[in-house]
Amino acid sequence: MPITPQEALQRTIEHREIFHDEMLHLMRLIMNGELSPVMTASIITGLRVKKETIGEITAAAQVMREFSTKVHVKDATHMVDIVGTGGDGANTFNISTCSMFVAAASGAKVSKHGGRGVSSKSGSADVMEALGIHINLKPEQIAQCIAEVGIGFMFAPNHHPAMKNVAPLRKELGVRTIFNILGPLTNPAGAPNILMGVFHPDLVGIQVRALQRLGAEHALVVYGRDGMDEVSLGAATLVGELKNGQITEYEIHPEDFGLPMASNRALKVETPEQSREMLIGVLKGEPGAAQDIVCLNAGVALYAANVAESIQTGIVKARAAIASGAALAKLEQVVTRTHALATAV
Repeated sequence: MPITPQEALQRTIEHREIFHDEMLHLMRLIMNGELSPVMTASIITGLRVKKETIGEITAAAQVMREFSTKVHVKDATHMVDIVGTGGDGANTFNISTCSMFVAAASGAKVSKHGGRGVSSKSGSADVMEALGIHINLKPEQIAQCIAEVGIGFMFAPNHHPAMKNVAPLRKELGVRTIFNILGPLTNPAGAPNILMGVFHPDLVGIQVRALQRLGAEHALVVYGRDGMDEVSLGAATLVGELKNGQITEYEIHPEDFGLPMASNRALKVETPEQSREMLIGVLKGEPGAAQDIVCLNAGVALYAANVAESIQTGIVKARAAIASGAALAKLEQVVTRTHALATAV
């Protein structure tokens, strides 16, 4: 007999694990809208209170992937997702989105999965729109964009229609739940490589192990000790790396790569338009902390994508892509191509 929702709730109250097959069944009920909002909210809150296990997260991510609208990319060589859980409260400009253009200009293929800002002033979808990029493309158009310009943006609500069953109660609860950590694990293009920022140090080890179970190839999960869900300039960054099936956990510092430490205060924005201005400034080659943090994150992404053999080499490639104008040209290509695809009959 499959587990009942009431039994699952009781498990969370007793701080006991919901096992893999049970979690698969439970998550399918939630995604199909077969549980009442009260029961769904109770279970996801109970999971948060007891702390979700790697097994529970992996099973839930498998079901979210099952229910997602996929993007079929023929050649996933050097394909990477650069994504964050959000929720770090830093309100910085869109570092991962800016890093995407730099990484793509350096030889990676970026299949970026993101949405609008919930806890931040500017989510990846918000700044992409501010940049003039068309974000509502069909899956086959996104695959074409990845093949032609090396970047495809997958607007999360378009790829996870079943999430409509939990969206209102997530908003009403107003606290982080398992869904905050599932989004980055459910790339609709199945990117084999990933740079993932997380909002809590405990999630570094958890998410990298979930990615291992989900079949990722090269993954780096990062948490800046100043609270950022990015590789940080303001403090050491915790890293969980999955490579060749093995997991290693370590710390990196900006100074390791010849970068000066800098507070993220200079990187804060209030609106998607401000984020857009800072992002374009970086791509135009304006020196300073914004360019440094983008080169650092793009460098790590290039290492994750196996375009660079080390983070240091990745940073050098990222700097060169900005200095040559290739990163700014990549943004312009994406704007032009997404609009051409969107208006094609």
